Amino acid sequence: MLHPNLVILYVSSPPESAAFYADLFDLEPVEASPGFAMFVFPSGLKLGLWARYGVAPTAIAPPGGSEIVLPVASNAHVDAMWEDWSARGITILQAPTTMDFGRTFVASDPDGHRVRVYKLADTPR
Repeated sequence: MLHPNLVILYVSSPPESAAFYADLFDLEPVEASPGFAMFVFPSGLKLGLWARYGVAPTAIAPPGGSEIVLPVASNAHVDAMWEDWSARGITILQAPTTMDFGRTFVASDPDGHRVRVYKLADTPR
């Protein structure tokens, strides 16, 4: 069976995006060049940041059409992360709110890719 282990975001500046995600995840990239950067998480998942101008074939999808999703342990963690990220100047697209699946907020990286933080509801609606 095939199982994905890498997600790639097409970005304007891999060094700028790598700095953003290094700060966000408190993790340094395992690879970093002007055209590509990659993070490897303890779970084994990899996040690649590829310079939009170097992708072949040309990528035509705009940023913001998908999300990186980060689960946290509690609703209080959702709110605390929102406060921290807001204080750091990270663009917030959606303030903390309770939705059908649980408590969540959404931020944006420098290219407009969405990053969602959530705590799954104990009993989703």
